[in-house]
Amino acid sequence: MTRGPGEVVVTGVGLALPGADTPDALLRRTACAVTGPAAEPFDTAARIGRRGHRYKDRATRLALCAALDALRDARLIPFDGEEVTVPGDTVGVVASSNLGNLDTACLTAAAIAERSAVDLSPMSLPNASSNVIASWVAIRHGLRGPNLMLCNGATSGLDAVHWGAALVAAGRVRRAVVIGVETHNAVVEDLLGRSADELLDGAAALVVEGARWAEGRGARAAATLGRYQRRAGLSGCVEALLPGGAAPGVWFTPERYAEGPAGTGAGTGAGAGTDGAVPVPEAVPRYDVTSAVGRASGALGVLQCVAAIGWLARAEAGTDAAPGAGPQAAGPQAAGPRAVGSEAAGLRDAGSEAAERRAAGSEAAGSEAGAGSGTACAAGPGAAPGPVPVPASRQALITSGDDTADAVAGLLLRPTPDRCHPHPPRAPLISMECSR
Repeated sequence: MTRGPGEVVVTGVGLALPGADTPDALLRRTACAVTGPAAEPFDTAARIGRRGHRYKDRATRLALCAALDALRDARLIPFDGEEVTVPGDTVGVVASSNLGNLDTACLTAAAIAERSAVDLSPMSLPNASSNVIASWVAIRHGLRGPNLMLCNGATSGLDAVHWGAALVAAGRVRRAVVIGVETHNAVVEDLLGRSADELLDGAAALVVEGARWAEGRGARAAATLGRYQRRAGLSGCVEALLPGGAAPGVWFTPERYAEGPAGTGAGTGAGAGTDGAVPVPEAVPRYDVTSAVGRASGALGVLQCVAAIGWLARAEAGTDAAPGAGPQAAGPQAAGPRAVGSEAAGLRDAGSEAAERRAAGSEAAGSEAGAGSGTACAAGPGAAPGPVPVPASRQALITSGDDTADAVAGLLLRPTPDRCHPHPPRAPLISMECSR
């Protein structure tokens, strides 16, 4: 018999974006319009070096950068290494990208059509595989758990987070790296009919992990994954996540979501409600991550989760959300209780905290897994009953998708649990549970 995973928490975050290297920096860029010259493209060689990456496409290199950062932030890889310090079969990989290797696939097909397969380079041909991004991340770090690649349209990023959490909750792995990545090139620009400066060139990654296993190795959690829904319309998706019209603390909207004039209740653009109703109260601050990083396609949901972690860190530190977020300025937020991984004194920059974790090499494990927000740690079969509900105002609502395509996904992200059952019962052994 073994204990189940309990809550699924986020223990590591990684970014490979120009001009934003922490959740807080991404949140600030999203809230305030960026002026001046565009940031230089992210330099992958500065993080992962050049050796061994000559023939990898840019999307794969960006994903490797974000994944390495997230694994180090989760203290699964030492600062000076690349191999995980836990058994490789306890770590899975879920990657999301709709357009990542589109240029390689199209150029390969064109070369075969114009000449023959004999002219193809054996070094570049593997990049034409749709799962090349997830595969290289697993190979690079020795991750032998389930390996999934999602190319699922506008909802793909949130779907990837959901499936990473599902692997953990089902006992297939104890933790999973979830990556969202997109890049722009001539092929992508031609397909979408948009210029490079409108499109994302970057990646984001999360490490999602069973709360009990994170606690067992003394890892800090930045957030807890809440409910996930996939519906045909935005309004229905929001209602399923927050029934009764409950107002979340913040709303990360679908890509380029636009609402009608105040008081009209009409929404327009991607993700607008099919019934014309605005699904979230107007007083709730809105963030559109794509306004800061460009249209993100399959990477959007993961980027939204990273930005939401930045918002949760500000909320639990008692700091108002950054002003100017979306149609409404962000008003005072209910200050959440002290979350796992927070510092006692006010708001700390997420990047410096991550650096401290990496440099320190070890953290005290005592109270780290039990000082978050308000949902009991136990979950699933055999778990302690009666989870303490987290008020909606302390939760981040994340939605992505397009009503016109009958596909909208939503996810709630909340502060980490603040207490566990003193003697949690053991859950029945899941048949596919990893033993280490």
